[in-house]
Parts: sequence; C-alpha cells; structure tokens
Amino acid sequence: MKEKYIKLRVLLVGFVFIVLFGVIGAKAVHLQVYRSPWLAQKASNQYEKSFKSSGKRGTIYDRNLREMAVSIDVTSIAARPAKILHPNAVSKALAKVLKTDRRQIKNKLKSKSPFVWIKRQASPKETAAVQALGLDGIEFEPERNRFYPNKTLASQALGFTGLDGYGLEGIEFSYDRYLRGSDSNFTVFKDALGKVFNEEHNKDAHSDGHNIVLTIDRALQYITESALQETVKEYSARSGMAIVMEPQTGAILALAHAPFFNPNAYTDFNKELWRNRAITDPFEAGSTMKIFSAAAAIDSGNIKASSIFYCEKGAYKIGKNIVHDIKKHGWLSLQQIIKYSSNIGAVKISEKVGSQRLYTTLQKFGFGAKTGIDSPGETAGSLSHYKNWTTIDTAAVAFGYGFSVSAIQLITAASAIANDGMLMKPYIVKTITDQSGQPLKQFQPRTVRRVISKRTARTVRNIMKTVITQGGTGTNAALEGYTVGGKTGTARKLDENGAYSDSKHIASFVGFTPVENPKLTILVVIDEPKGKYYGGTVAAPVFRRIAREALNYLNIPPQSGTKRFATSRRIEVRG
Repeated sequence: MKEKYIKLRVLLVGFVFIVLFGVIGAKAVHLQVYRSPWLAQKASNQYEKSFKSSGKRGTIYDRNLREMAVSIDVTSIAARPAKILHPNAVSKALAKVLKTDRRQIKNKLKSKSPFVWIKRQASPKETAAVQALGLDGIEFEPERNRFYPNKTLASQALGFTGLDGYGLEGIEFSYDRYLRGSDSNFTVFKDALGKVFNEEHNKDAHSDGHNIVLTIDRALQYITESALQETVKEYSARSGMAIVMEPQTGAILALAHAPFFNPNAYTDFNKELWRNRAITDPFEAGSTMKIFSAAAAIDSGNIKASSIFYCEKGAYKIGKNIVHDIKKHGWLSLQQIIKYSSNIGAVKISEKVGSQRLYTTLQKFGFGAKTGIDSPGETAGSLSHYKNWTTIDTAAVAFGYGFSVSAIQLITAASAIANDGMLMKPYIVKTITDQSGQPLKQFQPRTVRRVISKRTARTVRNIMKTVITQGGTGTNAALEGYTVGGKTGTARKLDENGAYSDSKHIASFVGFTPVENPKLTILVVIDEPKGKYYGGTVAAPVFRRIAREALNYLNIPPQSGTKRFATSRRIEVRG
C-alpha cells in the first residue's frame, strides 16, 4: 500500500512537471515563432536609442561679412525618471546647482514620462557642476544655441530663435527655411551600465543651414542706434525709429529702434519691443508728406516751384473746419510753402491739383500698399480712395493727416525723389550662401516703377534743399561740406477718444545728402517726445549726426565750395 502511494505521488509530480514543461515549451514556441519581432524590438530598446539631430543653423552676416548671428554648441541637461531612485535628494542637489525651483524639478523627476528636460541649453559652468554630482539617471544632450555677438545691435531687424531653433521674429523668421539645417536620425548603442559603446550616424542625411548676408552695415547700424537712443533718452520719448537707405538701390544700410532688446535673452524684455516697428506700425506722418503733394503739383505741368498761393494770414476756413499755420503768411510760392511748412499753402496746392491726381501720385509713391520688403508683418498703412474724400479730407491729406504710412514706406518714397523719380523695392538681404560661402541666391536692386519725371524729382530736391536754409524748418539738419535736402514733420497723435491730442506728437525728419547726387536717404521718427516736440528741433539733429558720421565712414568726400549754414539753435520751428 505504501509502495502504491509513493508510485502515485511520483506519477503526479511527473505529470505536473510534464504540464509545466509543456506550458513553458508552448510559451517559448509562441514567443520565438509568433512574437519574435516584438521580443527583438523590446531587447533593442534596452541598448539602442534613436535621436533626431538638426544641422547647424546658418550664420547671419552684415554686408561686410561681419557676424550678426551665429550658432554655438551647448549642452542640455535631461533626466530618465525611471532611473531616479531618490527624487527628493536629486531634485535638491540639482536645484542648488542650477538655482531653480526645487519643486519644479521634483515634479519632473516623478513624472511617468521616460524622458524629461531639466534645463535646456545650460551654461558650461552649470553643465560641469551637474556632471560633478555624478547622479544616476541624469543625461547630457548636445544641442545648439543661437548667439548674437553684438547683443542689442539691430535686434528688431534680426529677430531671434526659440529653444528648438526655429526663427520667431525678424530675419530669423523670414528666412528660417534657408537658415535652418535639415534633420537627420542617428542611433546610440549602450551597454548594461548605460555607457555608449557605438554610434551609427547617417552623415549624408545631415545638412547644415545656409548663411544670410544682409545689406545692413554693422558700423552704420551702430552710428544710427547711438544717435537715436540718445535723442529718445534726452526727450523722454516713448520710442524712436531711424532708417538709412541707398536711394539708387533700395538697400537698407541701417534700421534702428529705441528702446532695444537683447535677442540673447529676449524673454527678459517686453514683447512690444520684439517687433520691427519700422515695418509693422502705421502712423500719420504730418508735414513730411507735403513733399509728395508738391511733387504731384509740379508733375501735373500746371504748377511751378515759383507759382504763388495766398496763405490766408494763418487761418483758412473749409466748411465748418479751420486750417491753421503756426506763423501767419500771405503770398507764398510753392517752394516757400515747403520751406516754411505751411499747412494752408499745402491745402491751396491740393485744391489746384485736385483730389484724383493727389491720390494717384500718393499711390504711385507706394502709400496704401506693402513695399514687399523681406521682413515679416509689414503693414500696408491706409489710404482711402479719393472718391470717398470730403473737401476737408483732401485738405488733411495734403499736409499728412487722414491716412497712415509706415517708416519703410516713407523712406522708400522719399528715396524715389532722390533717385530721379524711380521707386525702388526696399530689401534687407543681399545674398544667401552655402557653408563654404558660395552664393546660392543673390538679390539685386529692383525698380518698381517711375513715379514722377526726372525733371520733377530734381525740382522737388531743390525745393527740399531750401528747407535747410535760413528761415526753413530744417536748419538743424545742415551739414558742413555737404548739401542736404529734407522735410520736417510734427504730427499730433490721436487720443483713445478719436480726437487729436495737444500733448502727444510724432516728430520726424526725412532727407538725403548730397542733394546733387544723393548717396544716403535717412528717416528719423521720434514718438511722443516730452517738452520740445517739433520735427525740426527733435528729429533733424539726429539726421545731422547720422549723416555726418555715415558720410565720413563711407569716405564720401565733402563738396568743394559748400559752406555750412549756421543758425541760432535757440530758434524753434515747427514742420
């Protein structure tokens, strides 16, 4: 009986083992035959890791191939939460070294995600400090960071990139598809301890981005920004803009804003400072627009620079409205109307020219339409059709009210007068090159259309020259050794209630030099200067300083026989 019981137990145990071996065998067959791809992938995940790598972002240069924006190698700190055994201690150590919030790091380390960023684009000092801690589960990933060696210089024009290397503003945004390198994938093999022992990288798929060469000259940009910044500070102005252009080509040599921001730390600045306001923001220019009314009149063939108009002794009634001049004038020639910046004179000119021709001329100069400059967010301004104008609307348009323009529109239009009546398309990028510097795409000056005749353009230039002479509104723009043609502007801004403010103004000056063969067109716009606010007082001196230093830098020699016009700086004029 005992032997029979033992035999039964042996058979039972044997049966159990047979069943177990059968189950194991069946499972092995199932895994090896039916789940083989899945097992291989799971095993691969233990020692293989795939990464995406982007090519190096292209460099942005000024017109003389001086670096304006470059990409540098940096290290980002990451973590594998599953490998962090003591998240409290690790978060405390990281927070101390990186000087960040401990709770934020702790939440990341307790995340269910297999991979989290601790700090993107850490400094070399931070990276070394974390490496010295020797923490398990902490990884260091190579990345690239955008660096602007000139800091705030041309910041609104250049723009900036985000953490992932995509352009977010300015040239960085407009030409992102050229600057950004293509993506490639590579695989890293690790041993059981997590150490890399092999790497497969498809270098053929890896391509760096192209370089951009700007029309901007770094030295001229610095000259322009310095002069602008000092004036904005001196008059406690809300902001300022200044542009320097080659009138014969449309190339932008400098494009400045104040206040500025540092694209290396753009998040530390108000977003309002990021945009290129010279391109994006419309404003009523005021008296600077009178030169275009004069151009319309002279180009009509019925009015000459010597044609005279009665300026009503300072007050001219149009319906229920009254147009005023700061100084009372009687009879003035067209030339004197521009020189003294008479609003009534501009209205009298528009009455003789007619609203249709005035509108058509402004359209030809590019107002009411985008210039097409290669920068994001351009505004078209506003210019309603002349058929919608009332009598007072036509009068207001004649001296720069009732429609809005951008700074780039205004300097481009003024450059057409300097360029014998030919309107050029403004541009800010000169060349796109590969990494070896070989040109891939070049941008040449592009003529848009003839706006006015050569004769008219030269007549208007000579009229603008008188603005700088004694009694004119732009005497503060006079240069020693060079002739200057220009026009001042002092525009009242609209309040929130839609009425024109008595305390908020835009002071401006646009001009070119030398008048006989203009090499530079310069526009200065100062928004809401405090105390003094006339264009001839606030903006014209900025023009003078920029022009003087730019002409010297460009080695443009003074004109023989040209004398500087001297005038008392205590005399204030309004234009």
